[in-house]
Amino acid sequence: MINRRNLLAAFAGTTLTVALTACGDKDDKSATATTGGVRKVQVSLDWTPNTNHTGLYVAQAKGFFKAHNLEVEIVQPGDADPASLVAADKIPFAISAQEALTQARAEGAPLVSVAAIIQHNTSGFASPKDRNLTRPSQYAGKTYGGFGGAIEEPLLKTLVKADGGDPDKVKVVNVGEADFLTATKKGIDFEWIFYGWDGVNAELKGAPVNIQYVKDYDKALDFYTPILITNEKRISSDPQLVKDFLAAVSEGYTYAGKNASESADILLKAAPDLDADLVKKSQEWLSPKYQDDAARWGEQKDAVWTDFSAWLYDQKVLSTKVDASKAYTNDFLPTA
Repeated sequence: MINRRNLLAAFAGTTLTVALTACGDKDDKSATATTGGVRKVQVSLDWTPNTNHTGLYVAQAKGFFKAHNLEVEIVQPGDADPASLVAADKIPFAISAQEALTQARAEGAPLVSVAAIIQHNTSGFASPKDRNLTRPSQYAGKTYGGFGGAIEEPLLKTLVKADGGDPDKVKVVNVGEADFLTATKKGIDFEWIFYGWDGVNAELKGAPVNIQYVKDYDKALDFYTPILITNEKRISSDPQLVKDFLAAVSEGYTYAGKNASESADILLKAAPDLDADLVKKSQEWLSPKYQDDAARWGEQKDAVWTDFSAWLYDQKVLSTKVDASKAYTNDFLPTA
């Protein structure tokens, strides 16, 4: 099963800086190429294929990329963080998350979010139903299974405080990459998960969960995760590529939002090793959430970027303030 916990761990700025330096030591290769009028482009996933990525595979399978004169290769991340490769202009596009991009910009990385893949934050603190944890104040005296993400404990404390509990009474244990089902069978009471994957998987495995979504306890925590990113250089030097790529990707996610069953089959054809039942159930749950209440797929709100950046600074996750208005743009999305 895919370990989605890695998607929740924000990338530290120092890690990104090291990765950028490593990239600079390699022979530079063109991030895109043109053959017969068709542009060849790479986009990197943030982890192994899953339903966060379905729109990309739909755009590929349905010919939406081809219609915009693009030949797109969807690649999985290697040793280097994909965001680092985008910042260094080694690849033009990648999947990331708002928390990671904001921290990277605080370290000077020229990354820009060009679309919100899911309109609202679907992550939360989850526990097996038999733990009877139905609100954050009840976490006191319980054991949280963490993985050392930069915003992990600040999130946890924010929720517990917001619900009138004492965050200092929560025991935090680092469980590394242990998945939700494994960890909660070994003394862990709750973890931070994406319901659309780990939560759905638990339900399918006969282990129903209670979950408290982080967005429900502080409006600043309804941040975008995941997002589609590029870099400032790409935007200024090749805006047509960004526009064409976003047009096709938008068609892919809009289609996936309306056609969950077919889109799940497309993802499974591209990644046949995935659990078919999990993909189908996850896709059914997630498809309506791609666009949700936004006027168009991918739309990003200034308040979401501003409020979350301020929260990161207040929580001392960031040591410097970030100009949120430069961290994202809606300019390349198709008009609604």
